Amino acid sequence: MKGKGKTETARDATDTPAGRLPAFFRAFRHRNYRLFFLGQSLSLVGTWMQLVAVGWLVYSLTGSALQLGIVAFAGQISTLLLPPFAGLLADRVERRRLLIWTQSLFLLQATLLSALVLSGSVKVWQVAALSLLNGVINAFDMPARHSFVADLVPDRADLANAIPLNSAMFNSARLAGPSLAGILISRFGEGICFSINAASYLAVLLALCAIRPPASSSRRKGDGRRVLAEIADGFRYAGRSFPIRSVLLLLCLLSLTVMPYSTLLPALARDTLHATSADYGFMVTATGLGCLVCNMFFAARRDINGLAGVVPASGIATAICLGALSMCGDFFASLVILFFLGLFSMAQLTASNVILQTVVDEDKRGRVMSLYIMSFIGMIPVGGLAAGALAEGIGVTPTLLGGAGLCMAGCLVFLAVFSRFRSQLAAMYRRSSP
Repeated sequence: MKGKGKTETARDATDTPAGRLPAFFRAFRHRNYRLFFLGQSLSLVGTWMQLVAVGWLVYSLTGSALQLGIVAFAGQISTLLLPPFAGLLADRVERRRLLIWTQSLFLLQATLLSALVLSGSVKVWQVAALSLLNGVINAFDMPARHSFVADLVPDRADLANAIPLNSAMFNSARLAGPSLAGILISRFGEGICFSINAASYLAVLLALCAIRPPASSSRRKGDGRRVLAEIADGFRYAGRSFPIRSVLLLLCLLSLTVMPYSTLLPALARDTLHATSADYGFMVTATGLGCLVCNMFFAARRDINGLAGVVPASGIATAICLGALSMCGDFFASLVILFFLGLFSMAQLTASNVILQTVVDEDKRGRVMSLYIMSFIGMIPVGGLAAGALAEGIGVTPTLLGGAGLCMAGCLVFLAVFSRFRSQLAAMYRRSSP
């Protein structure tokens, strides 16, 4: 029975010969990954439409940068508090089943938001409450989704391709979603964007139901310890590894100092650049285009060799781009800057993700990816709330410029210990290689 299970799993996973696909798309030889990629691609367009519509709706209702920060905080604070529990859950249960639950709840949240906006009775507190609900769902969805990619691509050599392709999928939707949202908002209002997003979740639910769960994603059992003890074990595992700890700390810095630009972008668009909702959509799209170009580059790589240097270099370049954006007064120049801001920030995120997923122990994967999410997504609401409050008092430009300076300082500190980081990472990679 055991031998038969392995044979069936291998056949399910790689029913397309690798030789028929170019190296750039080699992860697509896995049937389960193809299904997941297709469903997520359709759903993420709706997700990006909703993200743009929420920001524009809140600023239209209030005209307040602080309110933008509060709503962003409500939507993302759960990803700072809940991922350790979500990561442990992703290590214990069948990840596909967990994702079916989270995607169904996303559909419900988008439907409620759509109904409120289309009825004309929406209030800012309702948007904040539903954003909080969305954040709670997301906190459980992301560790499972990131970990699930390794289940869908059992061939370790293809994992370095699958992760950037996943990011490319996310950012391809980032190109279409915001532009479409900007056009629809200007003609029909924000409600239509929330309705389309609700419908888009059907695509990923159908894909998940069609996936044949690999053996590695079947139900896992704890080791008999309490939940908090297992969570603490994940923290200790990451904390004792200098490369993993360094990557996570630099991600925290990026989220606290640079990523709040996305929270303040509606204010920057309307007040500084005098842009319309359609222009705002194009600004978000420009960032997504830069991210997509970056993902294409990473997807062509075969392993993590050389990625160590990408982490600090991309952080420094991101800080420079944010400083330039803060002082830009021209709409078209801002599109160029946002393109490079997206490219360099995505380089750091993707390099960090690939490094972590490649060297982490399988039984700690869910918990380490939950720390990745806490370090990146979880810190954004803290930075966004602080940035919104600062922008209310000193203005958007000084706030963004200060974030750029802090990010640059942290990257220079990272460079001071870079040789140790690179040598220890290389040793971990050799130990984890089959």
